[in-house]
Amino acid sequence: MTIDSGVPEWISKTRVDGVIARLDHHSIGPLRELRVPIVDVRCNRKFTGVPQVEADNRQVAQMAFDHLWERGFRRFAFCGFRFATYSDARLVAFRELVEKAGCPFTEYQSPGAPGIALTELERAGVVEQETLVEWLATLKRPTGMFVCNDIRGQQVLNACRFAGIAVPDDVGVIGVDDDDTICSICDPSLSSVRPDAELAGYRASEILHQMLSGWVPDQEVERIPPVSVTERLSTKVVAVEDAELARVCRFIRQTACTGINVGDVVEFTSLSRRQLERRFRDVLGHTPHHQITMTQVERVRQLLTETKMTLEQIAPLAGYSHKESLGAVFKRETGQSPGEFRTEQQKKVKGAGDEMDEVEAN
Repeated sequence: MTIDSGVPEWISKTRVDGVIARLDHHSIGPLRELRVPIVDVRCNRKFTGVPQVEADNRQVAQMAFDHLWERGFRRFAFCGFRFATYSDARLVAFRELVEKAGCPFTEYQSPGAPGIALTELERAGVVEQETLVEWLATLKRPTGMFVCNDIRGQQVLNACRFAGIAVPDDVGVIGVDDDDTICSICDPSLSSVRPDAELAGYRASEILHQMLSGWVPDQEVERIPPVSVTERLSTKVVAVEDAELARVCRFIRQTACTGINVGDVVEFTSLSRRQLERRFRDVLGHTPHHQITMTQVERVRQLLTETKMTLEQIAPLAGYSHKESLGAVFKRETGQSPGEFRTEQQKKVKGAGDEMDEVEAN
């Protein structure tokens, strides 16, 4: 059950053997009166004798940091909700990673008060757009931003749009929860760390089952590692300080899969071909041609993973006239044929499903 405003009256009038709940201070008392085992999956505060299952916030922060770092960001920011335990934990972990890397860091957290319900904190974030916009305006470009969850990410993206800040070129934003409903309606769509909510649910159920058999949990909190990052448009960028190079990279990102070549890029930029090649090598360590190829290969990876399209169907969507040439490029860049890559991805999905079945059986 999910409890934000109080315990429903019916719960005391029916037989309850155990409870898995997103607990808060106002709900723990009435639930204790039921005298049944309780497992908390919200983990906003600690309650004596109540085991907790939550996302491993340090690993969540690490995954977000690595994602932003790999895209070239060397300046970072965090935006969260003050007094939300999960937000505070992610802030601390992310700040440590940035400081260890020796990079600039800034943070913003919405006003709040200890004990305020999480839903109230998240709703309050909607009405603070003016102060959020003021903070965003102080950020140097480009900045990679980690937000505490997808709801906060949507609020930040709305504020960026209001302030005229280009995402992901000026600010790249990554959230947590991989809520497809929220992430997909954001403009641009929001990249997000995907927690293993299914495994967390299984573990909470397992712990509750064991408690019903008289077992006392040997650890107060079980932390579940995240699964992966789902990249969407809010971080699909090559972050560079050079304004013209950033503009060229944005052009390549938007048009690479239409079949452009380096000549088209030269026509787009104010740089000569020699200047363009030199800046790419100095800043990114590769050529404009390789940048085009990497963008195309990434699109092919996505289509091989998310669809059942044949290579012949995929080729024109990646800017290739023939599947044979695409297959050769893909093999050269990834070390696998498109078929081998797709088979590997399918095995990963099947393996994750088998793992869940095993947990359920135990």
